[in-house]
Amino acid sequence: MKIVIAGAGEMGFHLANLLSKEAHDIVIIDDSQEILNHVANKLDVETIRGDSSSIDILNQANVGNADLLLSLTSSEQNNIITSIVGKKMGVKRTIARDNDNKYSIHPEQVAFFKQLGIDTLFSPRLLAAKEVVRLVSDAALTDLFEFEGGKLCVVGIHIVDNNAFLLNKTLAETSQKFPTTGLRLIAILRDGETIIPRGSDKVLFNDNVYFIAQKDKIDAILRLTGKKRINIKNIMILGGSTVGKLAAERLQKSYNVKLIEIDQAKSIALAEYLTDTLVINADGRDSDVLLEEDLPNIDVFLAVTNNTETNILSSLIAKKHGVAKTIAMVEGRDYITVSQNIGVDTLINKKLITANNIFRHIRKGYVQAITSLHGVDAEVIEFQVHANSKITQHVIKDLRFPKNALIGGVIRGNESFIPTADQQILNGDKVVVFVRPETIGEVEAFFE
Repeated sequence: MKIVIAGAGEMGFHLANLLSKEAHDIVIIDDSQEILNHVANKLDVETIRGDSSSIDILNQANVGNADLLLSLTSSEQNNIITSIVGKKMGVKRTIARDNDNKYSIHPEQVAFFKQLGIDTLFSPRLLAAKEVVRLVSDAALTDLFEFEGGKLCVVGIHIVDNNAFLLNKTLAETSQKFPTTGLRLIAILRDGETIIPRGSDKVLFNDNVYFIAQKDKIDAILRLTGKKRINIKNIMILGGSTVGKLAAERLQKSYNVKLIEIDQAKSIALAEYLTDTLVINADGRDSDVLLEEDLPNIDVFLAVTNNTETNILSSLIAKKHGVAKTIAMVEGRDYITVSQNIGVDTLINKKLITANNIFRHIRKGYVQAITSLHGVDAEVIEFQVHANSKITQHVIKDLRFPKNALIGGVIRGNESFIPTADQQILNGDKVVVFVRPETIGEVEAFFE
């Protein structure tokens, strides 16, 4: 596949990194030679310096013969023009980034731009808000992602309880002493390293562990890891950014929500818009302000200002005062990779969230869903199995499935299960796989 990417920032680089591992012909356009030099040193891609909305530059990238044009610059105007021009020049499919959420939130505008030649519009802020809402659901978990309406779940937990049943035990020892039917440990994040665990691997203190499980097995996972469910009632949001506003709008229907915003005019506008949210005009960077607003009785603290340091520091203050779950929005990808050691429960990066959503959209028809685990160097992908898929030809132990991938769970009709090595995948199944980025292409070959 020939792919042209306009914008070599964090989002563009992350996508190029994922796609370049699969032998695609990739061209990256950016107006910064310094950024392009960095890309060229890291990835096997072609780079072109210039304005991606320029016909001459798009001609240089041979966009007319491309299968896909990704317009991911920081300017939605540039992205829109690039996509429309690229479509007129013959590119088969266009995906554009709507950075300020001006267009992608309104279905009629999305339809309008589709008529102009933009096949898909993405808003990083809207996707980040949806991610925040998803993560709020259970304070005992650092991550929770549901497949097929909850038939299977991926669950993340931070091991900080010395009484956790699986602490310092191998997987084999844990499975001998604890009923683990319906759940499987698929990843361990330890000091920034991602481990795909086997029977001899141990779970250590301060590990982040990730399970795939049937939804009714989450309580068993909590028992294994020394956690208890927390009934979430009160949520505090720091920052009236677009992400904060969109998250509050969704959360206020189910929880008591307080939103703290330093700007007075913005606070007034937010109070008028968020009718079921208590909007407070104050400087949330001041710990005394947070305490005055009853921080110790907050169940979930969301820090989504436009300043990464503010978000991390305020989340650490919240954690210090007993808040069960803290979520901080960060800009740099480096923060995500060291998330385990920062002390905040979950860090999110709207650019990486968007990149992963785009990645799902450009996969072939057999990819049903894809998610990234925060800080983990791997993807969780749901594949649709077809009649001639290679995955159906043998029982699992005889498939020669890649070592950097793990079949986590299977959805068969209305049922789900964690497969054993002696079971066989069937036509019509949906299979959830945990896979390293460099192995995605190899895994996909089993489902073609």
